[in-house]
Amino acid sequence: MTQVPWLDDHQQRVWRAWLQVNGRLTAQMQRNMQADAGLSLPDFEVLVMLTDVESGSVRVSDLARGLQWERSRLSHHLTRMEKRGLVARAECVEDGRGAIVLLTPQGRTAIEAAAPAHVRTVRQLFIDRLDEADLAALNRITDKLLEGLPPQG
Repeated sequence: MTQVPWLDDHQQRVWRAWLQVNGRLTAQMQRNMQADAGLSLPDFEVLVMLTDVESGSVRVSDLARGLQWERSRLSHHLTRMEKRGLVARAECVEDGRGAIVLLTPQGRTAIEAAAPAHVRTVRQLFIDRLDEADLAALNRITDKLLEGLPPQG
């Protein structure tokens, strides 16, 4: 077995800073979303995927793949969202086997109300803290990192 080289001090600092930024940013976005719109960040992610398609409906399997969630996690989450009237589930008419998730009018109202505060949070915590050179560098870095990851789904 080949020995894996340990991270040097600089690499360790960069890695831990990346984890800290990711964790703190996600936690603050969650707090803001809950306070501003009464939605969880996962609720918002589901609603975004449904509003990204004109029909407002997505197959459960495609939704799970797009969110990179296990189907069981998605199923439990959709049940909670259904109880709140944000989404509905129906049998897929095309093949009769799969299920689709539908955006309800209440779900559309919820995301339309949440979106302005979400954009404000993204700007405040992320975009407005970086200049154009920083954004270009970060875009280049994230593209490189994504290239090294297995395809989603």
